[in-house]
Amino acid sequence: MTDRECVEFLRWALPVLRLRWPGFRRVRRQVAKRIARRMAELRLADGASYRAHLETHPDEWLRLDALCRISISRFRRDRAVWHALGEQVLPELARLARSRGDPVLRCWSAGCASGEEAYSLAILWHLELRARLAGLPLRVTATDADSHLLERARDARFGRSSLKEVPAQWLAEAFEPCHGGHRVRARYREGIVFEEQDVRREVPEGPFHLVLCRNLVCTYFEESLQTEILTRIRGVSTPGGALALGIHEALPKAIVGYADWLPRYGIYRADDAGR
Repeated sequence: MTDRECVEFLRWALPVLRLRWPGFRRVRRQVAKRIARRMAELRLADGASYRAHLETHPDEWLRLDALCRISISRFRRDRAVWHALGEQVLPELARLARSRGDPVLRCWSAGCASGEEAYSLAILWHLELRARLAGLPLRVTATDADSHLLERARDARFGRSSLKEVPAQWLAEAFEPCHGGHRVRARYREGIVFEEQDVRREVPEGPFHLVLCRNLVCTYFEESLQTEILTRIRGVSTPGGALALGIHEALPKAIVGYADWLPRYGIYRADDAGR
């Protein structure tokens, strides 16, 4: 499939899946390779043939939807955001939790891919925050629609590309060398639960003090779907809790229930307007 064919095909197919073309512009070659492999499996000659196949085989849309999942992930992605989480957001959320008598700080990593974000949160908490926050326990629910990625997440083994932004202290304290890279040590895997869920259709049971929904909903999904998802997320967020989007993402215009906290880092606060 040529680049032109890929663009034309995605511009036609993505709206059917409630996905948005601008989010796929830079990653279209990754998607095109997957589609080309699928076309080869089906013995289809070109994008037009695959389009005709989709129009006569409705179940194929589910396969195409899976081919369009983007899973770019690494530890401490956007390091300034992690600095803000460690210095401002998590300490404030811990104070909020203690003032309400909450026994644990509950967080959700939505679209967790192979787990780098969830483990980054746990390592940050244990190495830099827990001692000065009176030992408040952290629990992380991490969800993704891809069962294969979740298997990798539970295994907790990562190569160099995932670890390039990990500080030396983190690498020494929280990881142990293994074949092909490093593995998160067992004590930093405690308190993290990985669940197979599609954020478009379901959310885990809350409430959550912090929801990380970065570089997913507001990048790849159409705006009306963004609003639906973020409204459900608001429903499982504790008042005063935090929502973290990607630094290049913005809340959809129709959403209510969130106020600016650190918008330059994509961080917002849940207020009572969404209740």
